[in-house]
Amino acid sequence: MPVAKKKSVGKKARAVTAVAKKSVAVSKKSAPVGKKEPIVMTEMDFGGKREKVVIRKNFTVARARQTLKNEVIAIIGYGVQGPAQALNLKDNGFNNVIIGQSKKYKKDWDRAVKDGWVPGKTLFDVEEAVQKGTIIKLLVSDAAQRAIWPTVKKHLTKGKALYFSHGFSIVYKTQTKVVPPKDVDVIMVAPKGSGRSVRLNFLAGVGINSSYAVFQDATKCAEERCIAIGIGIGSGYLFPTTFEKEVCSDLTGERGVLMGALAGIMEAQYDVLRKNGHSPSEAFNETVEELTQSLIRLVDENGMDWMYSNCSATAQRGALDWKPKFKKATLPVFTELYQSVKSGKETKRVLTVCGKPNYKELLDKELATMGNSEMWQAGQAVRSLRPKEKAREITKTTKGVSGRGKN
Repeated sequence: MPVAKKKSVGKKARAVTAVAKKSVAVSKKSAPVGKKEPIVMTEMDFGGKREKVVIRKNFTVARARQTLKNEVIAIIGYGVQGPAQALNLKDNGFNNVIIGQSKKYKKDWDRAVKDGWVPGKTLFDVEEAVQKGTIIKLLVSDAAQRAIWPTVKKHLTKGKALYFSHGFSIVYKTQTKVVPPKDVDVIMVAPKGSGRSVRLNFLAGVGINSSYAVFQDATKCAEERCIAIGIGIGSGYLFPTTFEKEVCSDLTGERGVLMGALAGIMEAQYDVLRKNGHSPSEAFNETVEELTQSLIRLVDENGMDWMYSNCSATAQRGALDWKPKFKKATLPVFTELYQSVKSGKETKRVLTVCGKPNYKELLDKELATMGNSEMWQAGQAVRSLRPKEKAREITKTTKGVSGRGKN
């Protein structure tokens, strides 16, 4: 994609609450007021529409560390996103990161200890971590955010920043009751992937794309704090959004193509193949294995059209003929889904069900039903048979890996 031009959108930033760097405790002194660099946005062409994004070339990790050097970044929750974001920040040289995790959830607490966070030094209970932090990263589940909000809110003193990786609690505040004080920044960086992917992509050196948004700018430097965190956790690039747009797209995507639709379509095709006499191995390979081990990788490399170009003419023709039928069949479902998200119906469902005291047990049963189904038991067997030989190095001279440029 061609880069067209760059535009400066930054202003002078005021100081925010300072913290003692070594002890990771709140300082009584103010950070010095200084002239900040402008935030440079890079304008690019995304499918014919021009958008402005933040790339690491223009907002470096070094600048991010400098921006946040007087902060204590308190990550609340060591479940899904927490470990990835915390460890990425740590590996990127942010020495001012602490964890807030309830000991009641022993697996998460023990995992934090195993990952090198030290109780009483960099690992605390939730309330103490919120007290110490100046940027509070609320990374517990959406239902848990509502539960711990009273504890978090009472320690959100003037100048702090409240950070989310999902717009859920803020957008649906009438249901969650999460209403931040007016004198704190409210910011969001939403990685486009699970916590595990955020970590693995970081370790692979490729990062993961993230959206970012500022809901409330009390300090006049909320955007800089926000982008600095986004760069710190390893985002490949950051694109601006709003809390509302993020939550609507995210909830729709998770329930749709990313998880709900994908699993449902896979099960439907697998069932049809089995009912027509195909073996579990054949049905699984044609439904899941070829998708995950081959075709999705081609889409990832150069797009859907390139994937089509690198399939057989028979597969190509059939896919082009049937694609409109699948779109016509699913479009009404996606329309219904989006309206359910936007109306808050999905939020009500999440808070009601996920907030139950025995939700973990109920979830385990649902996931066990899926995992113990013939389809995914077949998948276990298929995965166990994948070769585990040492990978061969691919270089510029390696033949047979470029694929067809065009038909």
